[in-house]
Amino acid sequence: MMDNFQVCDRDLDTATLERYQKADYVAVDTETMGLVVGRDRLCLIQICDPEGFVTAIPVAPGQTNAPNLKTLMEAPGTEKIFHFARFDLAQLQHTFGIQTQPVFCTKIASKLARTYTGSHGLKSLVQELSGIELDKSAQCSDWGNPDNLSPEQLRYAANDVRYLIELRTKLTAMLQREDRWALTQQCFDCLPTIVNLDLLRFKDVFEHH
Repeated sequence: MMDNFQVCDRDLDTATLERYQKADYVAVDTETMGLVVGRDRLCLIQICDPEGFVTAIPVAPGQTNAPNLKTLMEAPGTEKIFHFARFDLAQLQHTFGIQTQPVFCTKIASKLARTYTGSHGLKSLVQELSGIELDKSAQCSDWGNPDNLSPEQLRYAANDVRYLIELRTKLTAMLQREDRWALTQQCFDCLPTIVNLDLLRFKDVFEHH
């Protein structure tokens, strides 16, 4: 279907884990049945390394364990790059008990670097910084049958991680240029606490009212 792409059933295999652990960073994304953690289950995880090698991991209904994935997500020597990390980290923690670290979030980075626009979705970000128009037609589709995902769904899932490493490089340069890199890293460091608050259903704890 696609070059440099594979599907690992329910978890990373040992060889792929070892490959990704050698990388300084990998891009990660998830597909779910909806946007409410705890109600809408995790269905698919996609990972891409700097060479563009993508692995899709279908998650079975009721699955609560993926030890090789957990090893990679918690490996301190490999940075995990997400777009809107807050949601993906919560899904991985809720489903598998994974405490993902260290993390780079392209949405947070975009909001701090690209203050000249209010468009911080992945499609807009890739279009501006990479010159690629992503096809998002499969975004709102049924991801709940892991054994029967369509080629269009898998292509969409792969493209959601293929450009994150390039985005990280370009956003980092912008943040350093604007003297906002240290602040961005502090935001990334706060993500585990924010995720824990989300999972416990706390809202607006920093607001006055």
